[in-house]
Amino acid sequence: MKKILVALSVAVVGSIGYANEVSSVHPETTKHHKHWNYKENGPAHWDKFSKTCGRGHSQSPINIASSQTVAMDSRYRLQIDADINTMAKVVDNGHSIKVTPEKAGTITFNGETFQLLQFHFHGKSEHTVDGKQYDMVAHMVHQNPKTKQYAVVAVFFTKGKASPILDTIINNVGDKTRLNPQDLLPENSSAYYHYLGSFTTPPCTENVQWYLLKNPKTASAAQIEHFRKYYTENERPIQKLYGRKIESN
Repeated sequence: MKKILVALSVAVVGSIGYANEVSSVHPETTKHHKHWNYKENGPAHWDKFSKTCGRGHSQSPINIASSQTVAMDSRYRLQIDADINTMAKVVDNGHSIKVTPEKAGTITFNGETFQLLQFHFHGKSEHTVDGKQYDMVAHMVHQNPKTKQYAVVAVFFTKGKASPILDTIINNVGDKTRLNPQDLLPENSSAYYHYLGSFTTPPCTENVQWYLLKNPKTASAAQIEHFRKYYTENERPIQKLYGRKIESN
């Protein structure tokens, strides 16, 4: 009976699975005794776990063609308030390293405020810019507590100087630690691309506001390789744009 109740609970929250980076079993996993991954049940087969992954026309990630962007709509100018010193739980959730702060920072755009739920990492960037794939990326997942809509801020990483916050995360997988999410952000986070997309993992839910910061952070080669030891190739392939506009400031 307990297992049945758990399965039903997961089914109810299936549409918000990405907020927890699908840390629970997807409802269809119980039915098929399979779970999505990046190998035998990889992106080409994700429509078996969520039809949106295969049929959606607002899917992520995408390639940003900088010469084809349009001017930023003033309503969607981004304000980031991530400067909060907080305890956070660091876990290996089976797909990436995920960090869940106890106290949440916020982002604001179009008169709405979104709270930081968690951030996680991919061994290489999922989005590309003019075909360029960055060495690593952090996805900072936010949700509007009123509308329940999601917004993700993507922070690219390139090889260079070591990042202290990455060392903190690496050294505390499976534990709690104190950190400040603002330390993930580049010194200048006022330049970005914006578009409407989806989660990059099942259930591939659409209507997600994406902000991709133009200025990358640096991470040492050793730090990047350490994250890749946990997960190699945990990136979804580029998806079709289907006429969507990409804004840039």
